[in-house]
Parts: sequence; structure tokens; C-alpha cells
Amino acid sequence: MKEWLLTVAALTWFTFRPVSADVLVLVHGYLGSAQSWAEAGAMDRLQRRGYRHLGNFGYSAQGVLFQPLQAGGAEKPVYTVSLPSQAPVVVQADWLAAMLHEVRKRHPEEPINLAAHSAGGVVARMTLVRHGTLGVRQLITIAAPHLGTGRAVQALEATDNSGMFGFVKSWLVRRATGDALYATAQMSRGLLFDLTPPRPGNLLFWLNQQPHPDIGYTSIMRIGTIYMPGDFVVPPPSQDLNRVPALAGRARTYSMAEGHLLTPLDGELIGNLLNETGAAR
Repeated sequence: MKEWLLTVAALTWFTFRPVSADVLVLVHGYLGSAQSWAEAGAMDRLQRRGYRHLGNFGYSAQGVLFQPLQAGGAEKPVYTVSLPSQAPVVVQADWLAAMLHEVRKRHPEEPINLAAHSAGGVVARMTLVRHGTLGVRQLITIAAPHLGTGRAVQALEATDNSGMFGFVKSWLVRRATGDALYATAQMSRGLLFDLTPPRPGNLLFWLNQQPHPDIGYTSIMRIGTIYMPGDFVVPPPSQDLNRVPALAGRARTYSMAEGHLLTPLDGELIGNLLNETGAAR
């Protein structure tokens, strides 16, 4: 009788215990949005692997907002975030930290996997350095400018209207780029300063020297081939987390013959990486 009761108790526990979730949070890049992952086809590849997009976290004057997309739980929940992508890195990082706190409330016992594209990768690292792990088990960055990008320098120079002939320069640049693109670059100058290559006194120089949490790090790098020109926005060496002084030798790296933008293959590779991590637990 005692053995029978123990068997029933064990079966009941296995049947009704909470499902172990493999939580994934996706962070977009500059001028991106929560929809970037779906528009690129990456979300579809994740959903084919059993991941469910449960909702999106956004920001407002009242704080973090949550937009549910599916009801109920999931064994492999995915959340997207919408950040003020033209704001300086620290501003975005603080919003991301607040959103990760909300994710932890929903999954207090489960580790979080963070995947971030482009400038979102720098934002994610700043979040971890400023706020600690926040439950994050690993960070995967895709085409992220960890060592900056010359494109940021070019945009800053193009929108610098100081000096005697600043008005003339502004008119010429607007004529070449269009008013909308020029205004976008002007509004993004704080972020662009943050993404310039490391040198004493700027953000990446400071960030890349800071101790990073003891979690897993993976960088997915875009490289060129004879048939694919590669990433014209962020040089491949800048995308390598092992070149960050604080993370030298700590990161796994993968190379993809793609351009800078997200692709369906990013969803496939993220799924593979999470499977490896899950199998190692």
C-alpha cells in the first residue's frame, strides 16, 4: 500500500509540475522594432521549433507596457521588446533592464536567453554591466558593433552643423540624403556617439573594459564571400566578442555569409544554440 501511494505521488508530481521553460528574449537593433524578427523570417523559424511568441514589452511615460499575443504558458516562450532605438545606449539599457525584470516575474525559476541584433547587442551588454545578470543565462549577439563602426562616425560628421559654414553643409547633406534621413540621423546623434570606435573618454572604451557577468556569450558574425559582399555597416572584427578586452577568450563565435540585416537563418541558428545549451544543463 505504501509503495502504491509513493508511485501515485510520483506520477502526480510529474504530471502537474510546472513546465520547464526555455525563455528567449529578442532585442532589435537601430531603427528596428519588435516586428523586426518576424519581418525577417527569424521568428517563423523559431516557431517551427516549438517556440511561442507570448508577447511584446514596450515603453511609455507610465513605465513598461506588455502586449500579450498568446494566452497561457509555453515550454519555449519568446518575448520581443520595443526600445527607443534612437536613444543613447544607457537609456535603452535601462529600459531593457526594466523589461527583463518583468520577464523574471513571469518566469522566476527559469533562466533567460537574450539574443540581440546590431546596436541591440551593445545595449544588451550595457544592461548586464549596469544591472547584473537579471536572470540571463546567455547572450547571443548578431552583427553587433562591439568595437564600434565607421558608419557612426560618418553620420556624426554629416550632421555636424557647427562652424561658419554649418548651414551650407546642412543644406548640401539634406539635398543628398533627403530631409527624413537627415532628421533621423540628427535625432540619433547621442546613440551614434556611443557607437563610435573605442577611444579614451567614449562609451565603448569604458564598456569594453568593465567586468561582465559570468554567463555564456556568443557572437554571430557577418562575413563576406565571393558571392556575398558581407556586412557594410559593421566590420566583422567589430562583431567578435572575443575582441572585447573584458570578454577575451570567453565567447563562442559563428560566421555567416550574410549582410547586416536579420535573416531566417538567424532564427535557425539561435534555435540550434539554445538546443545545445539545454542539452548541456
